[in-house]
Amino acid sequence: MDLTQGTIKEKNNRAKRMMMYFGIGSLIMSFAGLTSAVLVSRKREDWMHDFEMPQAFLMSCILIVISSVTFILAKRAIKNNNRSLATVMLLLTFGLGIAFVLSQFEGFGQIKNSGYYLTGPSSNVTMSFIYVIAFAHILHVIAGLVSLLVVIYNHFKQKYTAKDLLGMQLSATFWHFIDILWVFLFLFLSYLV
Repeated sequence: MDLTQGTIKEKNNRAKRMMMYFGIGSLIMSFAGLTSAVLVSRKREDWMHDFEMPQAFLMSCILIVISSVTFILAKRAIKNNNRSLATVMLLLTFGLGIAFVLSQFEGFGQIKNSGYYLTGPSSNVTMSFIYVIAFAHILHVIAGLVSLLVVIYNHFKQKYTAKDLLGMQLSATFWHFIDILWVFLFLFLSYLV
C-alpha cells in the first residue's frame, strides 16, 4: 500500500498510528535498557536473591489485565452502537487504572514496611531497580489514564462511531501495551530477584 495515497483524513490517521508506534518503540527500548541493567547488576555481590515481590504488585497485575478486558468491551460496545455499555466499560477501565496506581503505591508501602527504601542506608541495588522500574511504569500508566480521559470526553461528545474509532483505538493500543509491559516487568522482577 502506498502511504502517500488516500484522503487527508486517511493520511492523518496513518500518521497518528505511526507516531503512537514510534512512541511504543521508544518505551520498549527504555524498558529494555532497564531490564538489561537488572540482568547485569544481579551478578553483583550485594544483589538480593531472596526478596519476594509485594502482594500489592500481584494485585496490580490482576487489576490491569481486567482493565484491558473492559477497554476491549468498551470498543466492542461502540462498534455495536451500545453507547451505555461503552460508557460503563470506559469508566470501569478508568477506575481500574486508578486502582492499579493505588495498588502500586501500596506495593511501595509494603517494600518500605520490609525495611527497604529507594535511597539511604537501608537501600540496595535490587530495591533501587524495583522502585525505578515500577515508578517509571506508573508514569506511563498515568499517561494512559490521561489518554483514557480524552477518550471518555470524546465518547460523551459522541465522537466515536462504529466506523470512526481512531482515537479510541490508539488509546486502547497504548493501554494494552502498558498492561502487557507491567505483566512482563512483574514476572521479570519476580523471577530474577
